[in-house]
Amino acid sequence: MRGFFVGLVLMVFIVLTALSIRPGGLRYQLRSALRRFKLALILAGIYLVCSTVLRVAFPGSGLAEAGMVALAAALCITFLVLAQDRPLDQR
Repeated sequence: MRGFFVGLVLMVFIVLTALSIRPGGLRYQLRSALRRFKLALILAGIYLVCSTVLRVAFPGSGLAEAGMVALAAALCITFLVLAQDRPLDQR
């Protein structure tokens, strides 16, 4: 149990160090991470709602499976486009 907590503290320390080194400083990096996290939560909610609708509308159908794969791919591409770093001069 002690090793778990030491590892957890070490992981937090390494993440904070890596984010501090990146351009813009720690505050900018944490703000960007928060923005990406919010975007990920929104897209995950969209996926859950749409996959539920597909499962209810087409139970046991291959169409529902293909639709969920296409939806996941579209949401991944959306995340990659919207989660890009903003230029540092436009803070």
